[in-house]
Amino acid sequence: MAGHSQFKNIMHRKGAQDAKRAKVFNKLAREITVAARAGLPDPGANPRLRQAIQAARAQNMPRDRIDRAIKSGSPGGDSANYEEVRYEGYGPGGIALIVEALTDNRNRTAAEVRAAFSKFGGALGETNSVSFMFKRIGLIVYPAATADGDQMFEAALDAGAENVESGENGHEITTAPDDFTAVRDALEERFGEPESARLSWRPLNTVSPNEDTATSLFKLIDVLEDNDDVQNVDGNFDVADEILERLTA
Repeated sequence: MAGHSQFKNIMHRKGAQDAKRAKVFNKLAREITVAARAGLPDPGANPRLRQAIQAARAQNMPRDRIDRAIKSGSPGGDSANYEEVRYEGYGPGGIALIVEALTDNRNRTAAEVRAAFSKFGGALGETNSVSFMFKRIGLIVYPAATADGDQMFEAALDAGAENVESGENGHEITTAPDDFTAVRDALEERFGEPESARLSWRPLNTVSPNEDTATSLFKLIDVLEDNDDVQNVDGNFDVADEILERLTA
């Protein structure tokens, strides 16, 4: 979702996650484990691990669960052989979706993602079938109360961010992928941990679905996010505020 719509995407996803706390913890633990295995098990020397731990803390994941996930991904740990996989396809109304997963069984995950797309009138495509319609970015979000718009804009630009959009829902800072870690760390030092921070996919153009299409789209996203292997879902949709309010009431 583009611009201000990222906030709506985050709000919708957060609501779904709050209702599925155990699954959220499983996904967070998997990302921590993979991050620890990909680098050092020390968050101070491993930006991806540090980011994963911050995301877990933001969801109030217990400290002992975080520690177990780190240990599982450390040398000699018992972690499964997870690999990062990206799926691309079209959902209801021809809306482009990118699904990022961590899986220990590519065939199983691909079959489940394909079935979800088909169930709600979409179709899973080949790699790069829709990603050309997106830009890879770093996305950092802070609550509105963190700072006023001018303060956040100045701090983010000084840190190397590409853009800042502020509103009543919060501050959305975007960066180039290579600058993401440095900008996040600089903002964290000044304002504390962000509400969310991750590499994301931003659409170059958006589609505004009607209510029926948006209903099916959100059902598809919920099914995808309910899958233990799926970590993130991004799309090129911009649902009108009045439709979103009815659907998320």
